[in-house]
Amino acid sequence: MVRALDPAVVSVLWQAIYYLLPEHVDDHPLGCHNKRVPDLVCFRGILIRLVTGASWETVEALMEYKVSDTTLRARRDEWIAAGVFTKLEAETRAGYDRIIGLDLEFVALDGSIHKAPCGGEGTGKSPVDRAKLGWKWSVAVDANGIPVGVAIDGANRNDLKLLEPTLDSIRANGLLDDIELLALDRGYDYPVVRARLANYGVTELEVQKRGTKPPPGTPHRLTLGLRWIVEALNSWWTNYGQIRRNTDRCDIHRRTALSLATTVLMTSRLIDYRDRWSPDLSPTR
Repeated sequence: MVRALDPAVVSVLWQAIYYLLPEHVDDHPLGCHNKRVPDLVCFRGILIRLVTGASWETVEALMEYKVSDTTLRARRDEWIAAGVFTKLEAETRAGYDRIIGLDLEFVALDGSIHKAPCGGEGTGKSPVDRAKLGWKWSVAVDANGIPVGVAIDGANRNDLKLLEPTLDSIRANGLLDDIELLALDRGYDYPVVRARLANYGVTELEVQKRGTKPPPGTPHRLTLGLRWIVEALNSWWTNYGQIRRNTDRCDIHRRTALSLATTVLMTSRLIDYRDRWSPDLSPTR
């Protein structure tokens, strides 16, 4: 379920992001320009685009013209340049690991292809959509579906090419050495893959064998084995319109969308955990 516009989630996210925002310096020579749109209004607009996938012009209309599409794009780029979304995801992951705990007993990794009709950087002809332009992500998740590493590229990029960038992302998050078992599908069942993984210190694997098929009538979840959790994350991410059918033309904007969606997921889990064990703190009370 998409909860990016849930008031409780927005409130928590805003409290976290507020202290990460760069200080605005008003350097207009005459000081007579229009009043700066509040950051909270722009943040809500960014979340609306993430959820709906609507154009910035449509988001402007949905927000009753309280902020222009130009301002929304400019504020987003300003925050990206300041590393706001990257820091927000890192801090949320650290908080999640401290309070709930990342379960790295096994990690599942897989790729997923989606539409990118406007093309641009990091897109390619999709092998599953009549060679239309698309993009792909490769994501690794913990045993509870929390992303711990991700890499993106064009839809035409083979999953094997994205394996090492995904592992590099896990390493950058400081989690690679904690993985006990890595689950992969049959597309990774090659000796060269095992050799690459060994170079990263990953030796405990569950890899589907090529050429094997489950018996007829086997429930889909059982055919996936331990990998069902990464398929669940892929399905959850594609509930977001901006991710499912991406019209951005820059890699950094796609990465930011995935980063923000990941932050929403962890924040939602933390709120549910709080409400379960500390009901007196629930906003409904």
